[in-house]
Amino acid sequence: MNNSPSMEDIVSLSKRRGFVFQASEIYGGLSGFYDYGPLGVELSNNLKKLWWDAMVHARDNVYGVDGAIIQNPMLWQASGHIAGFNDPMVEDTITHKRYRADQLAGVDSTDLEELAQLLKDKKSPDGNPLGQPRYFNMMMQTWIGPLQDDAAKAYLRPETAGSIFTNYLNVKETMRAKLPFGIAQIGKAFRNEISPRDFIFRVRELEQMEMQYFIDPKDQEVIYQQWRDFAWNFLIQELGIREESLSWHEHGEKERAHYAKAAHDIYFNFPQGPKELWGTHNRSDFDLTNHTKASGKDLSYLDEASNERFTPYVIESSVGLGRMLLAVLCDAYQRDNVGGDERIVLRLNPKLAPVKVAVSPLLKNKPELVELARKIYTKLKTEFGAVLWDDNGNIGKRYRRQDEIGTPYCVTVDFDSLEDQSVTLRDRDSAKQARISADDLINSIRTGLEGA
Repeated sequence: MNNSPSMEDIVSLSKRRGFVFQASEIYGGLSGFYDYGPLGVELSNNLKKLWWDAMVHARDNVYGVDGAIIQNPMLWQASGHIAGFNDPMVEDTITHKRYRADQLAGVDSTDLEELAQLLKDKKSPDGNPLGQPRYFNMMMQTWIGPLQDDAAKAYLRPETAGSIFTNYLNVKETMRAKLPFGIAQIGKAFRNEISPRDFIFRVRELEQMEMQYFIDPKDQEVIYQQWRDFAWNFLIQELGIREESLSWHEHGEKERAHYAKAAHDIYFNFPQGPKELWGTHNRSDFDLTNHTKASGKDLSYLDEASNERFTPYVIESSVGLGRMLLAVLCDAYQRDNVGGDERIVLRLNPKLAPVKVAVSPLLKNKPELVELARKIYTKLKTEFGAVLWDDNGNIGKRYRRQDEIGTPYCVTVDFDSLEDQSVTLRDRDSAKQARISADDLINSIRTGLEGA
């Protein structure tokens, strides 16, 4: 049985079960924008919590911030985004549709001369001649105040890192931080992508989880490897993603940003092929140097032990929440057979599961079963929070529905429960059922969840 889902499988599941919806769907949607449904919100919150716990709470030298989405435009001028946040674009000369030139050429390059050479004999997807490749700035503009003129022009942030760099001094001083230390942030960013595609993989509104780690340049190689290891181990050990689904991609000279000393991405084997999931980059001293020049603020660091002053290097660890959620869904999505019937099951790490337990009375029209099931449901909900009441359809259909959303455990109250206060506890992955005392239910479920 083929257990590799197609993108159509993931999109269908996401809509059918309430993970992801097209934004403003009743009006025909809007390309590159998505809403997260009830289960998608729970899954994304679980992902963010795991990342934040591992990145911030587990360390004594990484601090969190939450920067504004709109910053002073001078920030983006100093960072190079206004002048250089570009994708290579090519236009169909007949329809005037725009496409990513590097994607049409099938290469990881932004060099316009190279792309022009590769595309000179190619046609657009509509079969028409292509124009010359040129750069397209992906910054989304807005205006502050009542007048829409150049003086009021601002931008929705294209990345969350900008406000990390501008808060470097604030965090260093208020937290009395010594190198090495990091600043982490989870937040929205906006990119005017030419061609959003592949569901939530490439979008115009995204949520990033980023950490910038400020270091002494002499320590860059060791620390860079440490953060590469962190990303790899987090995906496998914390999220439960299979190692065979992951691979490393090192940026080539033309792919790497001009200021970067090194850049590695973890690729996940998405339905559309291996693509970037998590990036670890050595940004050198580019950011703090540029912000020092543009702002006039001294962002250098004085090492008190050596009395040496220098501009810190930055090691960046960055992952998109949407891509992480998509990778988790793709990796967990499986088909198998239970009792001769095919089922779809999301074998999510229980720590990630949007619903931890589903509680059902065997029959919803029997008040005595419903009453006991409600009492058990209330106790479990108080203990675990993410507990679902499900009395719709026969018990087999309920199990299939819970399998499809990744619920680790189902609890069923039947007529025997009225006699001996025992219930049926069903495991998602094995589909095995066991009778267990209602008094032991919380401990049994907690042990299963914590032992995952």
